[in-house]
Amino acid sequence: MPAQAKACGYLDTPFLEFYSLYLGGGTPSLLNGAQLSALVASLRRHFDFALDTEVTLEANPDDVTSEKLACYRDLGVNRLSLGVQSFDEAELRFLGRRHTARQTEAAIELIRAAGFDNLGLDLIYGLPGQTEAAWLQTLKKAVGFRPEHLSCYQLTLEPETPLGEKQARGEIKPLGEEAQAALFLATSLFLEEQGYRHYEISNFARGETYFSRHNRKYWQHAPYLGLGPAAHSFDGRMRWWNCRSVAEYCRQLAEGQAPVGGSEMLTDEQLRLEALSLGFRTREGVGLELVRQYSRWEQVLAELQRAKLVKIQEQRLIPTRQGFLVADRLPLFFVN
Repeated sequence: MPAQAKACGYLDTPFLEFYSLYLGGGTPSLLNGAQLSALVASLRRHFDFALDTEVTLEANPDDVTSEKLACYRDLGVNRLSLGVQSFDEAELRFLGRRHTARQTEAAIELIRAAGFDNLGLDLIYGLPGQTEAAWLQTLKKAVGFRPEHLSCYQLTLEPETPLGEKQARGEIKPLGEEAQAALFLATSLFLEEQGYRHYEISNFARGETYFSRHNRKYWQHAPYLGLGPAAHSFDGRMRWWNCRSVAEYCRQLAEGQAPVGGSEMLTDEQLRLEALSLGFRTREGVGLELVRQYSRWEQVLAELQRAKLVKIQEQRLIPTRQGFLVADRLPLFFVN
């Protein structure tokens, strides 16, 4: 999110006011009311926010209480993102989650009773051995609560994580590419049949009103500011990231330094490639004027249309559902 130069201590050029604030990328629901109130008060002292700012807070189901929800409302939180992951107890245990499906149901009831009318549920699919039928049961359970937003992420087994280490030892075997593709297509088809718009590879909403304003800024290549260890920022040309160590981050702040771990200045070609990569992740796609900058664009476009991976709509190149499956590769057709 944009910020003034003096506030972030790193930018040379001031930005305009904020219109989204995302408290997450961790578990802010672990904080008590006093801690969260102090955090939000500090943000409001240092930054200017628009009157209609989207304020999202990530929460774990087992952290949700009526008292915390009342605090969130008082602080201006108007959107909650609940880390459900699954409604299957065995899957929750496999993922190492500390909540149960019943706790999730109870949390959703409390959230609705507290008056929140913009709720997103985060789900994970593609677990080892997961069948399409089992995954669709989770989706049916989720849509039964009528959330305004759903994020459905494929499981990624990262090295040096408990699940990644299990995979390295041969204790678990990830789903094959075909099985993962089938789950992705089933997810998109089912949720669109339920009235959700598949507006980004992993995200669905009950109408444009509920598209994540904050996340769309990333996909639209808009400037943003990340605060906290390992957070990334972008001003339209330069990207920088904070040091990962919490201790080092706090030390540098205490010494009056910007806790920046590294940065890069993007070239025009890098910016174009990123715009393609980010745009092809969304139903908005990319403007034709962008692909026209590449020498073979007409030939490539014809090939992608024949393969039914893209379509042209109002001077924009839009990925199809099948195109979403290979969204990461679509930009490469133009630049190679």
